[in-house]
Amino acid sequence: MLIGIPVEESPGQTLVSATPDTVGKLIKLGYDVHVQRGAGDNAAFPDHLYEAAGATIVDDVWSTADIVTTVDTPTEERRAAMKPQATLISRLAPGRNDALVAEFAERDLTALAMDAVPRISRAQSMDVLSSMANVGGYRAVIEAAAHFGRLFTGQVTAAGKVPPATVYVIGAGVAGLAAIGTANSLGAIVKATDLRPETAEQVESMGAEFVAIPAETEESEDGYAKEMTADQAQAAAKLYAEQSAKADIVITTANIPGRKSPVLLTADDVAAMKPGSVIVDMAAANGGNCELTRPGEVYTTEGGVTIIGYTELTRRLPSQSSQLYGQNIVNLLKLMTPGKDGELVIDLDDEIVRGITVAHQKDILWPPPPVKVSAAPAATPAEPAAAAAEPAEEPAKSGTWKLIAGALVLALLLASPLVVMGHYMVLLLAIVVGFYVITAVTHSLHTPLMSETNAISGIILVGALLQVGSANLAVTILSFIAIVVASINIFGGFTVTHRMLDMFRKEA
Repeated sequence: MLIGIPVEESPGQTLVSATPDTVGKLIKLGYDVHVQRGAGDNAAFPDHLYEAAGATIVDDVWSTADIVTTVDTPTEERRAAMKPQATLISRLAPGRNDALVAEFAERDLTALAMDAVPRISRAQSMDVLSSMANVGGYRAVIEAAAHFGRLFTGQVTAAGKVPPATVYVIGAGVAGLAAIGTANSLGAIVKATDLRPETAEQVESMGAEFVAIPAETEESEDGYAKEMTADQAQAAAKLYAEQSAKADIVITTANIPGRKSPVLLTADDVAAMKPGSVIVDMAAANGGNCELTRPGEVYTTEGGVTIIGYTELTRRLPSQSSQLYGQNIVNLLKLMTPGKDGELVIDLDDEIVRGITVAHQKDILWPPPPVKVSAAPAATPAEPAAAAAEPAEEPAKSGTWKLIAGALVLALLLASPLVVMGHYMVLLLAIVVGFYVITAVTHSLHTPLMSETNAISGIILVGALLQVGSANLAVTILSFIAIVVASINIFGGFTVTHRMLDMFRKEA
């Protein structure tokens, strides 16, 4: 099948739906790729790079391609030029355009909405919204820094101290976390708030302080925060006003899919902010989180607060954004091309494919069946009353085993020569220190920590090999056990580590 990469015709659009790198990957899946002349110029990808990757440069792709990939929904003229039963892969916003959905079915076009990828683990590599939000969060901080009149990081100079900037991020989704990480790396003091309490650990892991809303909301079944009640909204509004008044830079990221963005900062909140402060409204395209936001504009209020209302920050990083968007499409086509033979398979039994399919074979398939996801752990079902009585015996059993273990340790100490007693003390101290060192390490680093434990096990293995030939039978037995256990730990640790590393390796 033939994939066509056209020139994007949306005003101000700098992205392209495929880069030379992703074109090469599409060709490896068995597809032929035609790129419209000049399609990648705005993203710094000239035609000769696509040719070097194996694509053919043409003047038109709409009437010839079996599959057309775009960043934005093409114009009606371009949709009419597509041949029947062709496939369009694009950001279509089907939830806000019923007429467009009906048109696809009427024209016998298969339409796949990249902005409708379900929020499940298996679909993360295809999630365009997350990819673009990640870039947007980074760029939001860069835009804020460009309009902020001071340094982000604090400094001590001969002329005096310079305090660090304070950044307040509302919303700790993908965009919010990207903004937090960028602001923190620039040396700012970062605070963040999110309606979902489970994001606190993520915020803190990025080096920011989580400021909780007194009345928290629950996460909805589609992975987004639910709308707040009146009491929750009042508590949140009070917190936003307090924190924005203290901050130098406020970045808002709150969006409800398919709806107008909620207003988080009122005109009074902006008036209470310090002169020279900056607000970056990442929800400007859907109305904005700030009451005074002007979508597409940057301006300064009478109180000296700069409000940045760019509607698509990813356009300001076109090369990187295009690469991520193109890779999302490659990952989707890997799923939909199981034979790697260049033949697209529309498997509506797959929840990802079904979730993004807007129209197929003249049938309207939007909206899709709901996909229930939640970051919150599932509640454990209550055990029967009869089973509830059983754990009462556990403390007694636990106490018995502790007594047995204590007796064995005491017997070992009494049977050991005095010269060995110092070694037991070292062992005891090593256990205590090791416990506190390991528990202080964040869980996300426990797998890399295996490399260090493998080195320690290697020392144990060497020591055991030196003692296994001892004339003392007990020493020989203990040495053999140490060899077996240390070997299991070493080989098992390296196996797990290599499996983890394979998850981050790119395919050739």
